[in-house]
Amino acid sequence: MPRDTNTLIAQLVADLDPVRPLRFSSGLGSALAGLGITLAVVALLFGFRHDLGTASSDPVFLLAAGLFLVLGLASAITVVIMCRPRVGSDYDGWIWAAATAALLPIAAAIVLTGRGVGSVSSAATGHGLACLASGCALSILTFAILVWWLRRGAPTSPERAGLLTGIAAGSFGIFAFTFHCTFSDIVHIGLWHSAVVVVSAAIGRLAVPRLVRW
Repeated sequence: MPRDTNTLIAQLVADLDPVRPLRFSSGLGSALAGLGITLAVVALLFGFRHDLGTASSDPVFLLAAGLFLVLGLASAITVVIMCRPRVGSDYDGWIWAAATAALLPIAAAIVLTGRGVGSVSSAATGHGLACLASGCALSILTFAILVWWLRRGAPTSPERAGLLTGIAAGSFGIFAFTFHCTFSDIVHIGLWHSAVVVVSAAIGRLAVPRLVRW
């Protein structure tokens, strides 16, 4: 028998519970809180470099740290926005930050070509691997926060969301570790520090879509 429309609607929504809306400020604030904790971990476990905040701070260090911070912020903002899909949303702002940060490995490759591969010592390689491992480890907190936020939302492109989650986490992780790393050489930063973002992005692209399916 046909049922009254209002009765049918009431039956359909009877078991639904109210859900707190996702706020952009809360999502970004959570990511920034993760960054703050990560910086505190670096300060407590490793200590900051001696020239931090002095006139002798290396300009390459300052430039690289700024680029990784901007890339992390742009990617994290995009991830938070993707949790609340809507018509007309623009998710491409992070691309400009990524293109700018890509100048670091490009510059490193150019300088390394001029110096020759033989100019890289085994000690420098070992330090680079340590930076890669430490940066990836420091990315875990931001990675977990953004995945948690994505699971609360409804990203329409889990693959892109995963890629950007990895980029944001890797950028924040190596940004924090940059305050400890004493190497300011463009080759070291362009290769090993940038590799943290690449590795984290690959992990995010592969792992996150399986965690945020809805």
